Amino acid sequence: MQFHHHGYVSGEPRVQDAAGIGLDRPAGLPDEMDVLIVGSGPAGMLLAAQLSQFPDVSARIIERREGRLVLGQADGIQPRSVETFQAFGFAERIVAEAYNIAYMNFWGPDPENPANIVRTARTEDYAFKISEFPHLIVNQARVLDYFAEAAAHGPGRIVPDYGIEFVGLTLHDQGAYPVEVRVRHTAGERAGEERTIRAKYVVGCDGARSGVREAIGRKHVGGISAHAWGVMDVLVNTDFPDWRTKCAITSQAGAILHIPREGGYLSRMYIDLGAVAEDDDHRVRQTPIEEIIRRANAILHPYSIDVKQVAWHSVYEVGHRVTDKFDDVDPGEAHDPRVFLTGDACHTHSAKAGQGMNVSMQDGFNLGWKLGHVLTGLSDPALLATYSAERQPVAQQLIDFDKEWSALMARKPEEITDPQDLATYYLATAEFPSGFMTQYGRSAVVADAAHQALAEGFPLGKRFKSVEVVRVCDGNVVHLGHHAKADGRWRVYAFADAAPAGEQSALTSWAEWMASDDAPIARHTPAGADIDAVFDVKAIYQQPYDAIEVTQAPNLFLPKTGPLGLTDWEKVYAAGPSAWSTADIFAERGLSRDGVVVVVRPDQYVAAVLPLTATDELADFFAGALRDQRAAMADAS
Repeated sequence: MQFHHHGYVSGEPRVQDAAGIGLDRPAGLPDEMDVLIVGSGPAGMLLAAQLSQFPDVSARIIERREGRLVLGQADGIQPRSVETFQAFGFAERIVAEAYNIAYMNFWGPDPENPANIVRTARTEDYAFKISEFPHLIVNQARVLDYFAEAAAHGPGRIVPDYGIEFVGLTLHDQGAYPVEVRVRHTAGERAGEERTIRAKYVVGCDGARSGVREAIGRKHVGGISAHAWGVMDVLVNTDFPDWRTKCAITSQAGAILHIPREGGYLSRMYIDLGAVAEDDDHRVRQTPIEEIIRRANAILHPYSIDVKQVAWHSVYEVGHRVTDKFDDVDPGEAHDPRVFLTGDACHTHSAKAGQGMNVSMQDGFNLGWKLGHVLTGLSDPALLATYSAERQPVAQQLIDFDKEWSALMARKPEEITDPQDLATYYLATAEFPSGFMTQYGRSAVVADAAHQALAEGFPLGKRFKSVEVVRVCDGNVVHLGHHAKADGRWRVYAFADAAPAGEQSALTSWAEWMASDDAPIARHTPAGADIDAVFDVKAIYQQPYDAIEVTQAPNLFLPKTGPLGLTDWEKVYAAGPSAWSTADIFAERGLSRDGVVVVVRPDQYVAAVLPLTATDELADFFAGALRDQRAAMADAS
């Protein structure tokens, strides 16, 4: 963590100095704002935390509840989400309180006595193989608490406006705030009172029954399968030996997905309630908790659970739906989007794959920096069209995956030909549920793949897969990607050619150009801002760290920032071997030894791969993604 660059800090360094609107944030919901976020779920709270890093953007988040969420329904945290928590500064703290999934065990009918279940497989959790981040279980409420803290401690000082619900909206063709929104107070002295507010943009993070979705005429496409599941969070005594291990259990009486929860005692159980009759009319949802517990014990035979307390329970029918579009722009329309949908407002599915909260957060991460860039003048409004274009295919992939996983979980014993196939599927598809399969296509913020061979381990459009390097200034082994925070900046990693620091090389030539008046930094950084306010540029040398003198690196990698003009020493790295491998980052990620530039978006996805000599291509890429600030200033004057 870096701080003191604006002067000595004696207090909590995670609390950033207030700036912009955060200096005098109105206590009540104002009449006009840049962004109105409807709903304080995972997507909404992440979006608020991200927009708090853009303190000149007026953003508010309304929530019909009177206060924070106490008991969340979602609990599975995939490795990609933990990586995102790292960017927002709270990964270590939430890992400490969460349940870490180390293994997933599989149980099925005993071939010698099919009425009983036996363990058929133990599998190490997929997170160990594909990421440095763990697979966790923690209450959604705690995730929201941490994002709320990040939003409140960011320069924008964003906090939820509780006790206010969305009623409807009207889009206007003109005006500085073209989205007219009707809201209603649900708590306190003003309960029942309605009022009209106006926003430049509205984001619907308001769940599966989204009022925002209905207001813009978007439709959930899909249906409900004829199968129901009971789910309960319980405190029990049991003789089942894998009670504190994640398990998929199949028996003659049905199926259970069992997931231990944080704290050492609590567990969640998804219990198969069987097929639902066509004329059921959702009556299955009234199944009492006593029947759910009875079914659980029947499935677990010869083991049993003695339930001491039920913290929460529900019954649901598996639904798979994707909204026809994630913004308000219909095909063929020429205007830029003004209203967006995220999370359950635009995709719903079963809970058993542990994806809902995770995919929702990535919706918010994708949209947040784009809104910040557009509203601060860094990018043109056309950038916002990439949100729906990028996230809708991901949602469809999620639905397809969840249908297959749900079908496998719901099979009867006689339909299972191989007792190992569920475990095999779980491991074979690991990259998708982990959150690492997402790959965005060519757009203004993802370049073409002409030079992909120079960095095969950083595929374009996929998240930047970090590797350990050595920080030259102090010799510490650190993950290169972990230095990137959710601050809205682009990362530009310049992997050096073979020449060491201090010698003329392709890297020094590139650095000289990058620091020139014709390069992206000068073109796209607002006047008066720090040199790294938009671009966080780092160098990674091929030599061991003790063979590099940090002060011999080009000045581009030793920028002076902040009101005191202090040198940032943490932008020069050496490609040392990591704890995961004896190879260095060049070998681990297939990087060209002739040097290569890897550009990473503010949401941690690889945007461009270019040779050090391709300066014109790099300039053209950023000209398509960002506004020329000098031209904008000239137009304004």
